[in-house]
Amino acid sequence: MPTLSVTMLRPAPSSGIARVARPATLAAVFGVLATALAAAGSWIPSLWGDEAASIMSAQRPVPSLFRMLGHVDAVHGTYYLGLHAWGGLVGFSPFAVRLPSAVAVGLATAAVVLLAARLRGTRAAIVAGLLCAVLPRVTYMGEEARSFAFSAAIVAWLTVLLIAILDREHPRAGWWVGYGALLTVGVYVFLYTVLFVVVHGVVVAASRAPRRVVAGWALASAGGLLSSAPLIVVAVSQHHQIAYLGAIPQLAPQTLFSGLWFGDAWPVAIVAWALIALAVVTEARQRVLVARAAGGGLFFLSATRLPSLVPLALVWLALPTGILIAVQEVVPDFTARYVSFCAPAAALLMACGVDDLLRWRRWAGLLAAALVVALTVPAYLDQRTPYAKNGSDWAEVSAAVGANAIPGDAVVFDESTRPSRLPRLALHTYPAGFAATADVTLAAPFATRTTWRDSAYSVRRAAQLGRFDGIDRVWLVEYAATPSTPDTYGVADLTALGFHETTTRIPTHHALVALYERTR
Repeated sequence: MPTLSVTMLRPAPSSGIARVARPATLAAVFGVLATALAAAGSWIPSLWGDEAASIMSAQRPVPSLFRMLGHVDAVHGTYYLGLHAWGGLVGFSPFAVRLPSAVAVGLATAAVVLLAARLRGTRAAIVAGLLCAVLPRVTYMGEEARSFAFSAAIVAWLTVLLIAILDREHPRAGWWVGYGALLTVGVYVFLYTVLFVVVHGVVVAASRAPRRVVAGWALASAGGLLSSAPLIVVAVSQHHQIAYLGAIPQLAPQTLFSGLWFGDAWPVAIVAWALIALAVVTEARQRVLVARAAGGGLFFLSATRLPSLVPLALVWLALPTGILIAVQEVVPDFTARYVSFCAPAAALLMACGVDDLLRWRRWAGLLAAALVVALTVPAYLDQRTPYAKNGSDWAEVSAAVGANAIPGDAVVFDESTRPSRLPRLALHTYPAGFAATADVTLAAPFATRTTWRDSAYSVRRAAQLGRFDGIDRVWLVEYAATPSTPDTYGVADLTALGFHETTTRIPTHHALVALYERTR
C-alpha cells in the first residue's frame, strides 16, 4: 500500500511526458482517442428500437416533431432537434447518426482529463483519460444514437466549470450565467441532469468557498432549474412512458455490480471496483492522518477551496445512482443506461486507484492500468458485432428483402410484437432494401401521428381497402424470438387471399423473411 502522509493529499509531482504535456493538450489527445474508439466500427451493429425512435423523430418536419413532443418523448426533444439538423446535413446512415455520440464521449473524456489534472496531477489525468476512453459504458454510449453520451459530456464540463469558479475569489457574473445556461441545456438534453444540482451542492458545501461564491452557485442553479421547469412539468405528465420499468427487474446484482458502467463481464467489474475501493480507502486514511495532525478533516470536507478528486468523483458516481434506485419502488425511473453520465466519475475513481498504486510501486500501477485495458477489449469487440444492440437484425432483414425483391412486390410486417422490436422499423432504419416494395398495410405514416411510429392495418383490413389488388408477390417479415419459432402473423389472412408460401424462406437473427405468391 502507498505510504500515507499529509503531502499525499496534494497533486503528485509528474515525470516524463506528464511533466511536459499541458492539461489542455492531454485533454485534446484523449478526447480524440475516445472519439476514434467509439466511432470505429459503430456502423456494424444493427440499429435498434430506441435508435429507430431517434431517427424517425429527427426525420419529421419540425412542426410535426413539436406536435409529437406534446404527447410523447418531450424529454428527448432537444436531442431530436439536434439530430434533425445533423441528419439534414449528412443523412441518417448508422455511422452518421452515431457519430455525434462518439464526439460527445470525446468531449466527456477531455473534461475528465482536465478535472484529474487540476485536482490530482498530470499523471492521474493521463490514466483517467485512458480509462475513460475504454470504459465499456463509454464505448457503448459512444456508438448509440441517443442522448446519453451528450448528458455525460455536459455534466463533466459542468463540473469543470464549477471547479474553475470555486478557484476564483471573485467570479464574474458571466461565469454564473454560463453555469446556469449549461445546467439548463443539460436538463433539456437529459432530464436527470437535474440531479447534479444535488451533486454540486454537496461539492460546494464541502468546499472552503466564500459565502458570496456559495450564494452565486445557488442563484445560478435556481436559474437553471427555473429555466428547465417547462420540461420538468411536461416530463411528469408523460411519465407513463417509462412505467414499464416497474414491471421489468432493473436492480439485479449483475446490473448493479457490472452492468452500470463496466459491461457484462465480471472480470472488468472486479478490477474496477477494486481500484475504486483502493482510491476511497487511501483517501480516507490520508484524511484521518490530516485530522489527527490538524483537527477536523471529514471525508467530504476540503482542506482547500477546491475539493479533492476522490470525494468529488464519489458523490458524482453515488448520488444520482443512489437517488434513482431509492425511489424506483415508488416511481419507476431507473435503468442502467440512465446513469451513463456517471461513467466519467467511475473512470476518475479508477484512475485515482491506479495513481495510488503508481506512487507505491510503479510496476503495480502500470500492471493495473494494462489489466483494465486488456479486460475491456472483449467487451469493446462484442459491442461492434452485427446484433450487439438488443439483438436487432434490421440491417440483415433489409439486405434479405433487397437482394430478392422485384418492382411490384409488396411487404407485410409482423405487427404483433412490442413497439421497439417491430420488424416494420427495418423499413425506416434501413430503407434501401425496401425500395422495390409497396408497404400495403401502412395506415398512417409516423410523421402524421402524435407518437413516434407508424400505424398499420391488419392484412384483412388492408385487403378490404384494395391494397392487395394487382399484387402477386408478398414478402412477409415475421418477428422470431428464436430462429426456430417465428410468429405466424398474417399467414391465415394471406392464405385466404390466395397467397401460398414459397420455398424462399430467409431466416435472420430475430426474423423470418418469407415470400408468398398467388397465381391468377
